[in-house]
Amino acid sequence: MHTIEGYPFSITDLHTTPLGVERIRKNLNLDSSTDVVDFCRGIVLDDFAIFERKGKNWYVTSGRVCITVNANSNTIITAHKISKSQKSFPDNIK
Repeated sequence: MHTIEGYPFSITDLHTTPLGVERIRKNLNLDSSTDVVDFCRGIVLDDFAIFERKGKNWYVTSGRVCITVNANSNTIITAHKISKSQKSFPDNIK
């Protein structure tokens, strides 16, 4: 694993599945020309990103976006917008 100092998982190994691409585009209202993995990599690399590990996943929050990354495979599972009334991480994450 090639981790950049200060990050809990490999930034360069981040990837997602074709279904993950569509799910993330839908949840974040991204157009089809946006590279989803690069977008999520930008969230992770943000200076103000918050990392929290719960079980087998990492939850990375920056601004109004939370992405879910599988800790073992570095697969981006999903991403969600966070409303102003929500906490940093969705309530259903345990």
